[in-house]
Amino acid sequence: MKKKFFQPYIFPVALVLVAGLAGSCKKLIGIPPSPPSQLAESQQFADSSTALTAISYAYSYVAFSVSGFGYSDPKIPETTGLSSDELFYNSNNDPDMTGFYGYNLTNLNGDVNNLWTEPYTSLYNVNAVIAGVGNNTALSNSFRAQATGEMQVMRAFYYFNLVNLFGGVPLVTSTDYKINAILPRTSVDSVYGQILADLTSAKQKLTMTYPSSGHIRPNQLVATALLARVYLYRQQWQQAYDAANAVIASGQYSLVSDPNKVFLDGSSEAIWQLPTKTSYYEVADARDFSSQYGAAPYYPVTPFLLNAFEPGDLRMKDWLGQFVSGGNTLHYPYKYKNVQSSAPTVEDIMLLRLAEQYLIRAEASAELGNGLAALADLNIVRARAGLPASTADASSQSAVLNAVMHERRVELFTEWGHRWYDLKRTGQAGTVLSAEKTGWTADAALYPIPMGQLQSNINLKQNHGY
Repeated sequence: MKKKFFQPYIFPVALVLVAGLAGSCKKLIGIPPSPPSQLAESQQFADSSTALTAISYAYSYVAFSVSGFGYSDPKIPETTGLSSDELFYNSNNDPDMTGFYGYNLTNLNGDVNNLWTEPYTSLYNVNAVIAGVGNNTALSNSFRAQATGEMQVMRAFYYFNLVNLFGGVPLVTSTDYKINAILPRTSVDSVYGQILADLTSAKQKLTMTYPSSGHIRPNQLVATALLARVYLYRQQWQQAYDAANAVIASGQYSLVSDPNKVFLDGSSEAIWQLPTKTSYYEVADARDFSSQYGAAPYYPVTPFLLNAFEPGDLRMKDWLGQFVSGGNTLHYPYKYKNVQSSAPTVEDIMLLRLAEQYLIRAEASAELGNGLAALADLNIVRARAGLPASTADASSQSAVLNAVMHERRVELFTEWGHRWYDLKRTGQAGTVLSAEKTGWTADAALYPIPMGQLQSNINLKQNHGY
């Protein structure tokens, strides 16, 4: 019997993709109509048409996952928002979620398990494409370069989140599930080394032009923008500055003047965004964060985040919704507004956008000792929010850095874990979170390795404190 494509054996978790999923997402890359749900191994990369169909599986899993990019409920914005100081849990539907807010997670937490298994399932698909197009003489050099570059960007994005959630993780770059199932954890430095290698290689392979309509499939600037973020996290300030500067100076993107339109399909600010519309909703963030059917929101924002907004900040007005009951008001994330798929406007889930690049360049400038340049970038973002220029003293590096971190907090809240990651990478998590909430310990900075993974792979070692 011939092996089928995209059997997601991961540590050793097996998930089955829904038949016809790729066909539902064909607009992502213009694949042939009604492709089969599986392809025999010998047919996977016979030509560019079947190769595109194979690639579509990776994107299909991304788009039709509940939260986008292969992370099902709970999503990174929810879990990291609870772990940081952005959200609190206002429901009894999922007791496991309370563990993120109160720092009492265990290795039996089902939501933590999803955060581990979902990306590894997607990584199997990504690695299968990279292997399939690698030295395939049936495909043109340009096609192989494009396909490989796209998948390298996706792999880097997955590992960036895994390493920030769990620390060192098994580094899977092949589809040999027998080997992958017993891989030990790789050091944080090694994981970041793979991320940088993938993005550097992708940047060389991809062109400045997006290979399809919209900003769905990565181009060279998507790789560069993600590189800017990774360099920032690795404290490689000049490289972070140069990468962010390249994206900004390209002229391909511009800040959207109306905050309400930032997350719409075709946004001029979008560097990388994916359509996730289903017959029930457009972007899961709108459905999960909003107040629906008269019920209180499950994930209200904390007073800590609410109080971080300055008077007159348009982001508070446009990106926070309100639920009023019994004289009490709860605010909730409202960046994505289309709860129903029938909404007159179309929203796409945002993975990378220009405002972050300005803030990356600002932070890198501050670290390099150029406070004036840092504040210039900071004020571009503030101006879009309807705020005056920052009053931070340009000659004080600490004052400028504090201003940048404040702006990241109110600009990027509940987007892909930025606040949680920022607190940890800057060493502020303990100071900030122990003052705001109870239960914080240094061990809470990383989530536990799920028990099922430890039981199936004796080479995995648990994070300290679990």
